[in-house]
Amino acid sequence: MSPEVFVDVFRDALFMVVLMVSAIIVPSLLVGLAVAVFQAATSINEQTLSFLPRLIVTITTIGLAGHWFVQQLMDFTIGMYMRIPQVIG
Repeated sequence: MSPEVFVDVFRDALFMVVLMVSAIIVPSLLVGLAVAVFQAATSINEQTLSFLPRLIVTITTIGLAGHWFVQQLMDFTIGMYMRIPQVIG
């Protein structure tokens, strides 16, 4: 396996990880920021208040985008199988 092929495979895998994680984390971060601004404006210092909305948004995001996640992972896996001759030879 040449170093260029290894770098391409590693880059594609890293991109897939970043894409999947950011699709789940970004909505949760935005909701957490909104709740934090609300808590700062109202002087409510309850730690569990920010947990539940983030949990609900994270579960909803996984539920709504689950099909897309699976499709992306299937495309990536098929692409990796198609690269086997290039990696070996």
